[in-house]
Amino acid sequence: MGEVSIDPQRRQPHMVPRARALHDLIFWSSMGVLAATGTLIVVLIAAFLFGEGLPLIARDGLLRFLTDSGWWPRDGSFNMLPMVLASLFLTIGALALATPFSLAFAIYTTFRGPPEFVSALRTLVEASAAVPTVVYGLWGITSIVPIINMFAPPGASLLAGIIVVALMIFPTITMLAQAALQAVPLGYIQAASALGVSQSQTLLRVVLPAARHGILSAMVLGAARAIGETMVVLMVCGNIVQVPTSLFQPVRTLTANIALEMPYAMGDHRASLFVVGLLTLLLVSCMVAVGEWVGARARVSSR
Repeated sequence: MGEVSIDPQRRQPHMVPRARALHDLIFWSSMGVLAATGTLIVVLIAAFLFGEGLPLIARDGLLRFLTDSGWWPRDGSFNMLPMVLASLFLTIGALALATPFSLAFAIYTTFRGPPEFVSALRTLVEASAAVPTVVYGLWGITSIVPIINMFAPPGASLLAGIIVVALMIFPTITMLAQAALQAVPLGYIQAASALGVSQSQTLLRVVLPAARHGILSAMVLGAARAIGETMVVLMVCGNIVQVPTSLFQPVRTLTANIALEMPYAMGDHRASLFVVGLLTLLLVSCMVAVGEWVGARARVSSR
């Protein structure tokens, strides 16, 4: 009998779909495992924080952490409300200060600036995102704090923290806002131009509304980074536990409190710091949830 040959043209239609299906199965299985692992790590962190703080929570309840007479751990008083308010005021202030500059920068570099100049600016912003936070803190304590001290001593204050943290989250919001603006379909802009709409009105009434979901996500991520910042606020905010009634008052945030007191904390004091960490995680989660809720409502209203 003669040798039987297999025509590769006949085999290819049967083998290629199987190989492609196998590759897809491996790829998506790997992505699912990685996604589940990331989620599990976050859940385990939250469970660890809750477990470490549970003895204190179970004995005295959660309400005491907002109603005690002050933050005096050695006397058994664990009022975290001043630090919660300081963290929220710092985050809101930094976000309100950084967002307009980030949007202006993103709009200019996406639609208006000369290509060479825009490329240099984007490189500078991307490089600034990689600067260690301690460098921002060093700049703040040697430049911003002395300037504020000239007008309202002691200089180390909520305002100093807002300014430095705003500069720190500026690259994050800017790069994500640029990506959102670049994702707007070119046809929207061409249609507005064909109707005789000015460039400024096209940006304000067409481009920005179309990119609002991405811009909102950028703001949420910027806020999450701001509320979780430790080194900068530790260096420039003064670290006094009090409810801020002025931008020029020293404050202590939740994260700074953990960094300052964890090295020597013991017993209930140590457990209270884990409650502080759990509270910080809850605040970040609430910010992300609010951002998703607003984004979902915006998507529904745009349909």
